[in-house]
Amino acid sequence: MNEVSVVGPDDGETIHLGPTQMRILEDGSTTGHRLGIGEITIAPHTEGPPQHRHAQHDEGFYVVAGTVHFTIGQTTHVAPAGTLAMIPPGAPHTFANLGDEPAVMLNTFTPDLYVNYFRDLRDMIASGQELTAQATIEAMGQYATVPATDFA
Repeated sequence: MNEVSVVGPDDGETIHLGPTQMRILEDGSTTGHRLGIGEITIAPHTEGPPQHRHAQHDEGFYVVAGTVHFTIGQTTHVAPAGTLAMIPPGAPHTFANLGDEPAVMLNTFTPDLYVNYFRDLRDMIASGQELTAQATIEAMGQYATVPATDFA
């Protein structure tokens, strides 16, 4: 029989990244590494990572609460709760919570490659390194992800 994963509302691996929190719900160990899932909570008035492109995985965002601004290239989409954004490999993207309330998103990675990026950022912060745009870009580079400098 295959292992089943049930993650309750207070379970999962929680990673604090400054004003953003990632709760890993599925790290790929139950899905044969085909899918990773996280819950991102973004504090009000918080920018996301530098705009970037993934080469080896699709990324999905489902806005559960609040409003998220997704910037895809030069276009910004205002995404209230109930919005799904699917980002294929190669598409430049970032996100931000420009509102006055926390925003919560369900985040998927297919395959699960990018889950460990968040763990790397956690370990970097724990070692005393500051969470800067450059440090974030360096961590992204370990997971076939590059900055979208043409849209910086």
